[in-house]
Amino acid sequence: QIKNIKVSNVEIAVKLKMSAEEVAKAFVSHYYENFTTNPSNLASLYNDSSMLTFEGSSLLGAQNIIAKYTSIGKITFDQNTIDVQPSASANAICIQVTGKLKIEANNPMHYTQFFQLVASGPSQYYVHNDIFRLVYA
Repeated sequence: QIKNIKVSNVEIAVKLKMSAEEVAKAFVSHYYENFTTNPSNLASLYNDSSMLTFEGSSLLGAQNIIAKYTSIGKITFDQNTIDVQPSASANAICIQVTGKLKIEANNPMHYTQFFQLVASGPSQYYVHNDIFRLVYA
């Protein structure tokens, strides 16, 4: 049976009883697809209490987070791994993503990104924490 849930304001068709892994996979697919095509579309996934730490610099609130992401330029992503754990709170999920990204025509770089999704209502999540780091080898 299929039911629509919302990842913030974005609906994704998923199974009636979703596991943390299913929520995470749906979120990651939606997130990186929108980051690649139009990072401004990510605004609905964040709120005023959301925090981004990007390469060691912290930003608070959806508006500041989206401003940072839109300032980077055209990015393409290739996710290698997605790891999921329940959070200490029953209404939250931790997601760790690793992969490669390419900014504009530059060489690909490895990255890691951590998200904590927190339920904001029945079958609705927002990104409470987002930690992004390039991995230099």
